[in-house]
Amino acid sequence: MNGDSDTGKITLAFSLSAIERLEDPKAAFEDAQNWSQSIGLIDDDTDRIERIVTEYDLRQDFDIQGRDKWFLLEEICETVPTPRHVYVGASDEDMRVSTLFCWEYVRVSKAAERADWKVSETRSDPGLVARLLAPVRDLID
Repeated sequence: MNGDSDTGKITLAFSLSAIERLEDPKAAFEDAQNWSQSIGLIDDDTDRIERIVTEYDLRQDFDIQGRDKWFLLEEICETVPTPRHVYVGASDEDMRVSTLFCWEYVRVSKAAERADWKVSETRSDPGLVARLLAPVRDLID
């Protein structure tokens, strides 16, 4: 995640909650392509993934076809032969699902710090509950 890894050494996936915290998802994806063999979004809401991929014109290397993230993370570990599989997330559930398989979990705030991406709580209107929880999330990150 620090950009000095050799090109193609990482399979990199983002959760929806992580991508929504990035100020400029397209710039983050373009940067990450420099050191990633495969990159994309993996989460349970495949319709929302398709909308975000289209909206920001993101590279989506993973064939999600309505499958849940548990299945996808396991399948990608078994079929994509990179030394590292990194899942960038923003929740405890993201961490839980990724670490059951071969994925390294990196919280979006840490990934952004290491890769010099900007994180913003206000990029989209996350709703009242999310706005109230934002300060708590910042303390945990």
